[in-house]
Amino acid sequence: MNLFSKLQQRAAEGKPLRVGMIGAGKFGSMYLSQIPRTPGIHMVGIADLSPARAKAALQNVGWKEESYAANSLEQAAKQGNTAIIDDGMKLIESPFVDIIIDSTGNPAVGIAHVLACCEFKKHIVMVNVEADALAGPLLKRKADEAGIVYSLAYGDQPALIFEMVDWARAAGFSVVAAGKGTKYLPTYHESTPDTVWNHYGLTAEDAAKGGMNAQMFNSFLDGTKSAIEMAAVANATGLAAPSGLKFPAVGVDDLARILKPREHGGILDQRGQVEVISSVERDTRPVFRDLRWGVYVTFAADSEYVARCFKEYGLITDPSGQYSSMYKPFHLIGLELGISVASIGIRGEATGAPICWHGDVVATAKRDLKAGELLDGEGGYTVYGKLMPAQESLALGGLPLGLAHGVKLLKPVKAGQAVSWNDVAFDANSTAVKFRREMEQSF
Repeated sequence: MNLFSKLQQRAAEGKPLRVGMIGAGKFGSMYLSQIPRTPGIHMVGIADLSPARAKAALQNVGWKEESYAANSLEQAAKQGNTAIIDDGMKLIESPFVDIIIDSTGNPAVGIAHVLACCEFKKHIVMVNVEADALAGPLLKRKADEAGIVYSLAYGDQPALIFEMVDWARAAGFSVVAAGKGTKYLPTYHESTPDTVWNHYGLTAEDAAKGGMNAQMFNSFLDGTKSAIEMAAVANATGLAAPSGLKFPAVGVDDLARILKPREHGGILDQRGQVEVISSVERDTRPVFRDLRWGVYVTFAADSEYVARCFKEYGLITDPSGQYSSMYKPFHLIGLELGISVASIGIRGEATGAPICWHGDVVATAKRDLKAGELLDGEGGYTVYGKLMPAQESLALGGLPLGLAHGVKLLKPVKAGQAVSWNDVAFDANSTAVKFRREMEQSF
């Protein structure tokens, strides 16, 4: 509340929030489209490996060419416009930027960016949920020690789920389950970039014309992105992570009936966990009033009085009247990212961040893999990401999905089996590997 009025005040005082963004893809472009209509925000610089792509993104969302004509970050700061550069580290090191947005999606790069932000005292918004799932708890600890804010990105589903969990708890409710919707069938775990477009009702030619990346879209379909996002939610809320998501087919009117513990007639392993629901039945029929694009929370009355209030005020409950739910039918991705920027810059508060290590995402074989094969990571041909409790992942020595790209198998792995650190040849000296290993020891 009151963020807009405070942004207006910053604008009137000539003290806008000074922002730098790394990565000008779809998420970043959506945020860029909102900046001209948001007071109190100055996008000082945009860093992208392809400056031409960043400029094309700005043109696509309606920016005037003179608004990104600065030749340097210093010039941009003085003139009130934006500089386009090709080096994200220069943004982080700049004295003219206070808040960094990492929208690269590369976990190793994300770790490097957070550590640099710690060094140069820059707050950071992690659109890069891949990095958060890989090493978020330790990244947050480092940020705290450096005195900077580390935040999940509002508009992305994890931060919206965090907000709903926080609302429920602050109102005095016990959270039973929280998560999001997606389109899921068990066969999707086997999907590859060659088969992905059939599931979206597109041809490869149509997808290519639209500039759509097959591996990225496949990561949403094969369950990997759901696992990554639910790990982020479990770690930010303290909710439990199940050993593999169930993806039950549930509509919004049945949230409270299904997403409660088994002993009370639901499907949950325990009270207080994350789960993703499917928008299609297992026979491919659409779920009635599905939540494919949204987020939800189920919560308990825990008293006869509150249960009676549920009934009096028209809440949809399970048959016992003790469980109810709230949901948000859509998420607007980068269009809502300004909430994180404003929350950090005005209040010094994150819109969600890890408080523990409860969930992990382990690379799992899509098919029988042979020794000598090269893993190709998120959305690829070889592995998908499976959500696990962090303790289970540690016990089996699971290879985190975020490090399962470009590493060679030393031994065969059966379809559906988790890949372990011992199964692959990894570079023990890489920054990302060392940081992840440090987290495994620390937590």
